[in-house]
Amino acid sequence: MKSLLIHLTHGLYDQDIAPQERELVAQWYGMKLLTFTDGKYQFSTQYRAGIVSLAQTSGAYLQTIGESIRDHFIDTTQLMGAKNGDLVIAQRLLGKRGGPSAKVILIVGRSETFSVALLAAKNGTLVLQDIRTEQSAGFSLSDLPEAREGSVYQINNQTNTVTAYLGNISDPKVDEKIVLALYNKHDEFQEDVLEMAASFPKIVDASLYPARRDLRHLPFCTIDPVTAKDFDDAICYIPETNTLYVAIADVSEYVKPFGAIDAEAIYRSFSIYLPHRSIPMLPRELSETLCSLQPLVDRLAYTFELKINPSTYEVDSFELYESIIHSHRRFSYEDIDAFLEGNLTAQNPKEALTLAYIPALNELTGKLRDERYKKGYHFRSSELEMRIDEEGNIIKTEFAVETPSHGLIEDCMLLANKAAASMYERGVFRIHETPSAMKLQSLYQELASIGIFVEFQGSIKDTITAIQAEAEKRELISEVDTLIIRAQMQARYAPYNMGHFGLGFDYYTHFTSPIRRYSDLIVHRLLKAIKAGDTEEGSYVLRNIESLCTSISEKEREASDIEIRFQERKFARWAHTVIGQNFKARVMRAEDQIIAEIHDVVTGAKVNVTTPFGLMLFDDIIVKIETSNLGTAKITGSFVSRVEQEVDE
Repeated sequence: MKSLLIHLTHGLYDQDIAPQERELVAQWYGMKLLTFTDGKYQFSTQYRAGIVSLAQTSGAYLQTIGESIRDHFIDTTQLMGAKNGDLVIAQRLLGKRGGPSAKVILIVGRSETFSVALLAAKNGTLVLQDIRTEQSAGFSLSDLPEAREGSVYQINNQTNTVTAYLGNISDPKVDEKIVLALYNKHDEFQEDVLEMAASFPKIVDASLYPARRDLRHLPFCTIDPVTAKDFDDAICYIPETNTLYVAIADVSEYVKPFGAIDAEAIYRSFSIYLPHRSIPMLPRELSETLCSLQPLVDRLAYTFELKINPSTYEVDSFELYESIIHSHRRFSYEDIDAFLEGNLTAQNPKEALTLAYIPALNELTGKLRDERYKKGYHFRSSELEMRIDEEGNIIKTEFAVETPSHGLIEDCMLLANKAAASMYERGVFRIHETPSAMKLQSLYQELASIGIFVEFQGSIKDTITAIQAEAEKRELISEVDTLIIRAQMQARYAPYNMGHFGLGFDYYTHFTSPIRRYSDLIVHRLLKAIKAGDTEEGSYVLRNIESLCTSISEKEREASDIEIRFQERKFARWAHTVIGQNFKARVMRAEDQIIAEIHDVVTGAKVNVTTPFGLMLFDDIIVKIETSNLGTAKITGSFVSRVEQEVDE
């Protein structure tokens, strides 16, 4: 439903209406909620679609979807029975003083299509309650299969039905089912998708592609996490000519518009990465085999050949073309780091050819990074890595450390993404807007609470650089960078360029990961249409681009939320086994509620701390685990003491 509303906000062509949506569109058109012009349905100017939020006795707010505008206030008398979280179509009220306001015309569903509910004991009675809010889900026991304490179910909020029994909360393996069910994600592909994937040849026959640039003589390599199987990108650098090749898996050669695979890829939009496995956007026959740039086999690629100025470190010129490559070696990040430290040597001639250019490329990307930081930012917040055992319990957690190999690959990909974005004016851009004055003011207040006072330096760039310098003096680099990131707008996809604040780029897109991001696949299709002069294909790609950008931005947030919620559930299970024990932690939020992050035998678990007045942001403390709710995945603890800082004698 939300997807339909987003499309109607920007305009939905008649031929793009799904069969199950056509009756609704006709009904709303009959109610004059929609206009129909040039074959396209769109909300009339006085109507908005959105989510009812913050419902209180005085009224609520309409959070519009599909466009970035101010929330509209809805008076209680204008709610028409709408509740918090309802999806509605509302009419703008004009001529009223104050901020924008609206009234609900139609309740069309719930903002969250699916939810998960837990059968829990409450006052001696089994009650089915929402796993996030602990509010009643409104079903009797007779409606439920496997109706016993701890049973977990997926609920369809649009039809108000129980759609699946997921398992029992006591089983660690149910955590994955819960986080996927919240967004109705699934690992399995439909039979028609698998049949199409299986229909492709198992090998690439180069003779079938005479028009492609043959780059199989070049010593390409891939550099990825050790567990990776979906190799999106390969690189090759020729120091003598300052030429960098960035070859990207040519997914668009196999995944065509209107096909079963494309329809499923749009629905998923992103691969999801959990600690123990991935849930791919594309069938594994493509994502881990035919499209993946595996070593020692021919693969189709879409390649940027970039000529880099050795003095300015700018890209003097580039070419983009369809190619065939033959990767010489699959390296892990650890391999390349070991080589750069002198702890790894080539084991065969092909490996020697690839490793030969790595030092020069590492030096080049280091200089590119230095140039980038003159306009962009270097944020050093760390990504949490988690390992779990076969039973689904935590083995180890730690914050990832960025190493030279990560930086090397990142800057190669940034060059390709930036070059791709320079080739069109309307399409898919990756934008990151400048933080608002209100957000920055909140940041300054948080920093003042820990004794960091920095005057405005004339620009946001200089001010943030000064803040980071003060944080480094206090050995709070990662923590303060996290606060700075929190103060920023969230990066998103947009049909028009607005620049990328964090990177300091005037234009940017995502081109380099079409196996795992649908945005990149769209960019490939658009660039191929532009280069071929195919205005018909280009028009098709751009036809619903506004809605597509909004949709994939939302799908990106869903994928991220799934990954975060999975980790939270695993931390809750760990905490459930250590109730009553004390652990070292650091205060990460000190506003209305104290939230501390454990830095002890595990790292990264968030604990809601009951505490006496006086704790400040980034205080190191000892917390005692008091409760761990496996349903909500919330951990509570009590303050025990501060951690005394060691003083060097």
